Amino acid sequence: MFRVLPRGRRRCEGPRVRRALALGLPTVWGAFAITYKLACPLATQDSMGARIVSSAVFFAVGTGLVLHVRRALLRELRQIREVAGAAQNVLLRPLPPRIEGLALAAGRLSASRGASVGGDLYEVAATDHGVRVIMGDVRGHGLPALATVAAVLGSFREAAHDETELPQVLGRLERALARHLRERSRAEHPSGGGTVPDSPLAEEFVTVLLLEIGPDGDISALNCGHPWPHLLSGHARPLTDADPLPPLGPFPLPADLGVLDCGRLLPGEALVLHTDGMEDARNAAGAFFPLQAALTEAARIQPVSPQLLIRAIYGRLLRHAGRLPADDAALLVLRNDRTRVPCQQSEPGRHARSLG
Repeated sequence: MFRVLPRGRRRCEGPRVRRALALGLPTVWGAFAITYKLACPLATQDSMGARIVSSAVFFAVGTGLVLHVRRALLRELRQIREVAGAAQNVLLRPLPPRIEGLALAAGRLSASRGASVGGDLYEVAATDHGVRVIMGDVRGHGLPALATVAAVLGSFREAAHDETELPQVLGRLERALARHLRERSRAEHPSGGGTVPDSPLAEEFVTVLLLEIGPDGDISALNCGHPWPHLLSGHARPLTDADPLPPLGPFPLPADLGVLDCGRLLPGEALVLHTDGMEDARNAAGAFFPLQAALTEAARIQPVSPQLLIRAIYGRLLRHAGRLPADDAALLVLRNDRTRVPCQQSEPGRHARSLG
């Protein structure tokens, strides 16, 4: 009689069947090879035909075992990638298409084929203090980098809403990173049974770019060792040429953090934030990827579509390098879709325009 198993029991039966197959098939093949060797008359004969048959049997058994092991390893690798990808997707949550009148799109390209875990991070938050944006890059790859990404992003998501000023947000990020590195140091200490890490904690750092975009389009920034974004306004140009602060980690932040005024993001204009993997990508001749020129070319189609711009830049990057880049590469595009920005007395003509 057919019997329906309870749902919980069906979940348990699946892994048991897979484990039984994983152990049973090699056992059957091994038993077949032993039985042939001991019981088949051909296995004891010295003629050329008998040797050929015996060789074919053992070759088939060996090939079956190799394919079985390969299939099991590929399945395990696929499961690991799925878990890693799910973990990173929880951290780098998909951005909404619009936040407070800004159109958004983000993308990331891993340096390892098939890998999902990297050290790039980004987030956009609509707060009472304006739209706040973070773009960062953790040194290294893999699970240690993912843990650092979690510490920095978790701190930003709280501080962006709690703190009224950008320097206070950056201070919270610095304290969260220091706390995370202390905890990792204790976990990796030999007395705690830890193994030798791939990269010493003394060499760990995070580059961080913080932006705040006010209701009138004013852009304020704090930069700790990260590439400056590009402003798309007919052509691409760096938002500013100011010297950034050192990355978070190796050195303490200055006591007096001055927020940089970067002008205004006008209606229709876009900001492109990126990690250094974009500009560091090289082709076979050793030439760096011309990011600014690629952005200028992509921005010729107006209005700039954040999604299409990201696809165009990644396509050109892969054609330039001819392979995956040596470092992870992330892009974040914000386009101002607000219809009006108050004019500034210094530039009344430019800032008084409106779209739509």
